[in-house]
Amino acid sequence: MTPTLRTGRLLLEPYTPDDEEDFVALFQDTRVSRWMGDGPASEVSDRALFGRIFTKVYARDLFDVWAVRRDGLLIGHAEIKPTDAVGGHEVVYALAPAVWGTGLGTELAEAVVAHGFDTLGLTEVYATVAAPNEASLTLLGRIGFEHVRDVTEDDGGTTRVLARRRATTDGPPL
Repeated sequence: MTPTLRTGRLLLEPYTPDDEEDFVALFQDTRVSRWMGDGPASEVSDRALFGRIFTKVYARDLFDVWAVRRDGLLIGHAEIKPTDAVGGHEVVYALAPAVWGTGLGTELAEAVVAHGFDTLGLTEVYATVAAPNEASLTLLGRIGFEHVRDVTEDDGGTTRVLARRRATTDGPPL
């Protein structure tokens, strides 16, 4: 069951059926969806995706998916899921353009990564980012992600695979 997470300014909680319109609006904004999955999708596809969060992801407890809220408003989406593409767990996040540049992306990514390390017990987490998405590459680099490899997509584009390893306290005593 997806837990509720809190940061200084954000509430990450499971979606409710009432979130459908805000979810669809977020994913229909091409400034957001151009960086998500295979890019912009139809409204029908985004509604189907929202439905699968309940019928598949939550129903089978497959992985954690959150509605991201600030001051009660849905402003983003986040998840951490196992994926064969990276051979581990991948963090996924998206925020509405109205809040870009406010530090909320960093706050959100840090919260999801911390959940992966502290709650899921992961030793590393991954992110896949389209090479032209400099804002996400910069954000992830700032919070400790390192470039692992590049993947050439079917359309000729490049996706960067990044990883962040959990800090260990093992080693000789000081």
